[in-house]
Amino acid sequence: MLAVLPIAAMILLLGIGYAVLGLSAEVLMLVSAAVAAVIAVYLGYTWDEIMDSIVEKLSKTMPAIFILIIVGFLIGTWMIGGTIPMMVYYGLKIINPSFLVVTAFLVTAIVSVCTGTSWGSAGTIGVALMGIASGLGAPLPVVAGAVVSGAYFGDKMSPLSDTTNLAPIAAGSKLYDHIGHMFWTTGPGFVICCIVYTAVGMNLDGLSGSTPEKVTAILDTLQQIFSFNPLVLLPIIIVLYGSVRKKPTIPVMLVSSTVAMFNGVVFQGFRLTDCFNVGGFRLDMIRTEGFDAANLIPDIPTLLQRGGMLSMLSTVLIAFCAYGFAGTLAVTGSLDIVLDRIMKSVKSTFGLVFSTVVSCITAVFVTSNGQLSILIPGEMFHSTYIKRGLEPRNLSRTLEDAATVIEPITPWTAAGVYMATTLGVPTLSYLPWACLNYTGIIFALIWAATGIGIMKIEKGSENYGEYVALNREEGIDVEADGQTAG
Repeated sequence: MLAVLPIAAMILLLGIGYAVLGLSAEVLMLVSAAVAAVIAVYLGYTWDEIMDSIVEKLSKTMPAIFILIIVGFLIGTWMIGGTIPMMVYYGLKIINPSFLVVTAFLVTAIVSVCTGTSWGSAGTIGVALMGIASGLGAPLPVVAGAVVSGAYFGDKMSPLSDTTNLAPIAAGSKLYDHIGHMFWTTGPGFVICCIVYTAVGMNLDGLSGSTPEKVTAILDTLQQIFSFNPLVLLPIIIVLYGSVRKKPTIPVMLVSSTVAMFNGVVFQGFRLTDCFNVGGFRLDMIRTEGFDAANLIPDIPTLLQRGGMLSMLSTVLIAFCAYGFAGTLAVTGSLDIVLDRIMKSVKSTFGLVFSTVVSCITAVFVTSNGQLSILIPGEMFHSTYIKRGLEPRNLSRTLEDAATVIEPITPWTAAGVYMATTLGVPTLSYLPWACLNYTGIIFALIWAATGIGIMKIEKGSENYGEYVALNREEGIDVEADGQTAG
């Protein structure tokens, strides 16, 4: 009973306090940690032992949290260097009425990958695309579904996304290993989206070829502010190269940021002090002759004013609070007790992945918060995946497949409400067309059942020592018994 109490308190506090009353998730996590601490003290643990456990949890996540802060800086430099504006500009230029739906998906996906923000992509390019759809007479739920799919493709796959960084933090995997492993589930979903959206778009009759004034205004403003040339895209190439070659994440991002700052000073005419602004890119940095920010349509400030290290502080804060709770819970072993009882009925990799999916979806439904829905199940299942001989990247991939992309197709979550309000289409209306947001779960379960795309812990790998130690605690010597991981 005592093992379940802090977890039940956390679910109750977040389910009512955050989802219903709109209270701060960070404070509610601290209250949940306080409940867990009271139980730990009751069971005879000291305050020093509780603090040591919290510090241990946080120390393991500090490198990844530092990456989050660097990501904020990277976004700001990519904006000031013209990298993100150039991608947005040419993305909007390629729209063809006959391929409107698939273009909406691809353009939003490109922008989301480059910016790392699904909300920002949907709220800017997505809104512009909905305006185009309205002007062309296209079915709005279909286009909205394509926009949401594209926005969350980037939210899953971009190294700039907070959830893409949080998932490996929670699971204990590495950023680029996590992104590469997600191609197993997100890749097929991407192909399906392209096929579905192309087929639907080709069968839409009577579309006109006019371009809405909003899109024209965005294009004109971007061209007025920024100077585009191939070197402006070099920061993206650096990050892609680092990803493919599996170079250390932080140095790659810092090199990319340095090049972007060079572009900002040399090609865009910004000051060096602007490039070092921790608050990200702001319109008051623009000194182009004849430019007046007061005359801009609201979509342009929303699109451009982003990035900076300060932009990541809210994500870092919720991670600290969540791991404060996890560290307090770890003192008494409450999570292990609850999880052991759940896992007694789980005998296969499919059962483990299915349990993870159910836990993530439940967390989304209860907390209405995608970040918590990644952090909490990630902490719950980390040791279990290792013990079963499965690389943590399997867990981090499943966290994104079942949490990140489920939030915007759930009507009562903040993401669901935001997408519906921003795009002007009810959540349940665009849900069937947001193909990428549920194909990930389908392929996650298919691969778990078949063993395809499931990475197992091999002897000599980084997680092999933990795999051996966890099984040894259960009285199983995997090396002496000759057992293979998984």
